[in-house]
Amino acid sequence: MPFKKHDRQYDLVVFGATGYTGKYTSQSITRDLPTDLRWAIAGRSRGKLEKLAEELKSLNPDRLAPEIEICELNDEDLASLARKTFVLITTVGPYGQYGEHAFKACAQNGTHYLDVTGEVPYVAKMIKKYESVAKKTGSMLFPQTGVESAPADLLTWALAKQIRQKFEGAKTAEAIVSIHRLNSSPSGGTLATLISFNDMFSLKEIGAALTPYALSPVPNPQAKHQKQSLWSMITGLRTVPELGLQTTFIGATTDRAIVHRSWGLFQQISSRKDEFYGPQFRFSQHMKTRNWLTGIAIHWTIITATILLTVLSPLRKLVKRFVYEQGQGPDFEEAKKEEIEYRAVGMPEGINGELAYCQAAFRGSMYDLTGVILAQSALTILEDDLDLGGGVFTPACLGQGVIDRLDASGFRFETKTLTR
Repeated sequence: MPFKKHDRQYDLVVFGATGYTGKYTSQSITRDLPTDLRWAIAGRSRGKLEKLAEELKSLNPDRLAPEIEICELNDEDLASLARKTFVLITTVGPYGQYGEHAFKACAQNGTHYLDVTGEVPYVAKMIKKYESVAKKTGSMLFPQTGVESAPADLLTWALAKQIRQKFEGAKTAEAIVSIHRLNSSPSGGTLATLISFNDMFSLKEIGAALTPYALSPVPNPQAKHQKQSLWSMITGLRTVPELGLQTTFIGATTDRAIVHRSWGLFQQISSRKDEFYGPQFRFSQHMKTRNWLTGIAIHWTIITATILLTVLSPLRKLVKRFVYEQGQGPDFEEAKKEEIEYRAVGMPEGINGELAYCQAAFRGSMYDLTGVILAQSALTILEDDLDLGGGVFTPACLGQGVIDRLDASGFRFETKTLTR
């Protein structure tokens, strides 16, 4: 499929290419995207970029090699870089500290944008500051398009599509996503973000951004009814049909923010109103647990760690001494043994005894998966007529095109209907 015509020097630029996630992203582009892609790797160190370019050449000698762009982390350099490319991927975080330069540059210059942040308060701030600008320039901005929070968002979209097709346009009453299997280790960048989260954002900012439907462009009057039982609040446990015993997942509120924004966008965007999940829609995300004891332990470990890292600044400084530095992470060869699997169910409105089921699995590091998602999302922007206009969007807005590309790249999706 041909790329869209544009007047930029590059189809795609990866900013932060020599970091841990940036390397995985560059490898995925080299391995899987069309060989005539005009692209560049960007960062502050020419030596590191040249070394990466040589590594990528050995990975796929038949494709066009990436150009090298030296770019400092400031408004002027990022604006210049954004004007050169049709799509910019940035993997430079924590985004609350370093991300705004790239987001602003893309919004102001009509450049399409992808990042991998999980910092919902940052996303809320960027929407408030730059969405109106992006609507004028035509820039499509897709934050949280990595493991946080693309899989949950895409699985929810796939469930809603299955329900519409199977039940003659029925809406989705509830979507539940489960991390069914997870074998992976965090990188230095991820750990730095988690540890410094409360240094970047106030409790007021965090609370406001993580309130249900806070990122949605339209309110949901049903949101106040989405309550969990006292038992689940105390233990973290919940049994879900077809998913089994579930416990608390640390990324649930992060992913929920983007799924809720998708809900609002599909209600608002005229070209996507047939994809609206429904007025009664509810979403939750959990993690599969072997037994109730393990589930309770996970639940309270997450609560305790969150509280301690929030209130004890000295503890945050201490923990930083014992984790990977930013730009580093698990050994690439060892990470090939890692895996992640998602399972999800969707309940149609007004229909009893049947539900939609979606499963997605990937063999390899979560950071490799993030690189695959970024590369295939960029390709979707380059090739597909998304009919979105400009603004701040979500992975689900990329639709079936990105799911098909991900499936072909090793992140396998299976969707079907089950009878209870």
